[in-house]
Amino acid sequence: MKRPRLIIARGKEKAILRRHPWIFSGAVLRKEGNPDEGDLIDVFSSDGSWMAVGHYQNDSIICKVLSFDSPEFDVKNIRARLISAINYRRRFGFFDTNNQSSDVFRLVNGEGDNLPGLICDWYAGTLVMQAHSVGMHKMFQVIVEQFVDLLQPMGLLSIYDKSSATLPGGCENGFLWGEEQEEREVCENGCRLNINFAEGQKTGFFVDQRENRQLVGSLAKGRRVLNCFGYTGGFSLAALRGGAEYVETVDISRRAIDLCNRNVELNFGAEAHHKGVVADVLKYLDSPFENPFDLIILDPPAFAKNHRSLQQGLKGYRSINQRAMEKIADGGLLFTFSCSQAVSPDDFQTMLFSAAMAAHKSVRIVRHLPHAVDHPVSIYHPEGLYLKGLLVEVSGCL
Repeated sequence: MKRPRLIIARGKEKAILRRHPWIFSGAVLRKEGNPDEGDLIDVFSSDGSWMAVGHYQNDSIICKVLSFDSPEFDVKNIRARLISAINYRRRFGFFDTNNQSSDVFRLVNGEGDNLPGLICDWYAGTLVMQAHSVGMHKMFQVIVEQFVDLLQPMGLLSIYDKSSATLPGGCENGFLWGEEQEEREVCENGCRLNINFAEGQKTGFFVDQRENRQLVGSLAKGRRVLNCFGYTGGFSLAALRGGAEYVETVDISRRAIDLCNRNVELNFGAEAHHKGVVADVLKYLDSPFENPFDLIILDPPAFAKNHRSLQQGLKGYRSINQRAMEKIADGGLLFTFSCSQAVSPDDFQTMLFSAAMAAHKSVRIVRHLPHAVDHPVSIYHPEGLYLKGLLVEVSGCL
């Protein structure tokens, strides 16, 4: 049966020819047929040449491209891409049963694994799937069948759907296959964590920060550490494991801090040199500190959800970074991040420059901090580099 079509306006084909996986509605001359949200749709140039096939969306991104090479896209293509994603992680040691220090990682990273709209995170045998498009959610049954076949020999226990609540059509979270267990204990860099993937943010944990948490641990010995927007304590556990003198975790969510405290006790006992604080981070940074912190982590939620909110978001980043610089000990280390896709690396570094000027501090960049190796990014999709981070040293002005 003939599929619906998008006809691209003359002169608007360049992004598609560059294999960018998003087609914006402004590039479309006309639509032929009546596709439903999430249907497969063919993309043609104005001269009638086939260009791509993808999932149709009622959005400014009108199509997420699945293939530029063939109009055929079925279970064989899905299976091939899942095998490619699994093999990529194997090459980096993520399925090594002899590695007891980490059993949580990203298994499918959307466009970076040529499956736009699909996120899958592995939690010690529970696979948590998250759809960011209706089209990908409609494919879940096929995807689950392939995962069960491909991963069962590795001890797959369950598959959970943690799709975006904002998806049209009322997509519901729930178990798709296997044992129903909404909380699991996992291990990351030798730290044990309880992950609630049913109630937690994202798929339950921020898997992308694993390597940056490891770096915090390597620099924490003997330092007083403040973990802002600390969620369930991943950075805090890394700092304590690395020998921090004292760690404080701040988050506005009582539930997150309660789970953070449980994770700290699980690893270091009730006498650990740690304090969980339920507070608004900006107000907390405005309050007086009895003793300065030597290492501060700022890992806030996305302040700029899109380009329309970019300037307001940058103001928010600048405010928290300025206050952290004002409070940190002389020569202290600041780990600062933005997970806003709309914020470019240049935007982020310029924001930090402004914060340093306002705080009257001398700041030196020690290292750029991207997301972890299990989050590959397609060269054709630079937006996939969503996590921007900098490790900087902060001291008084010279």
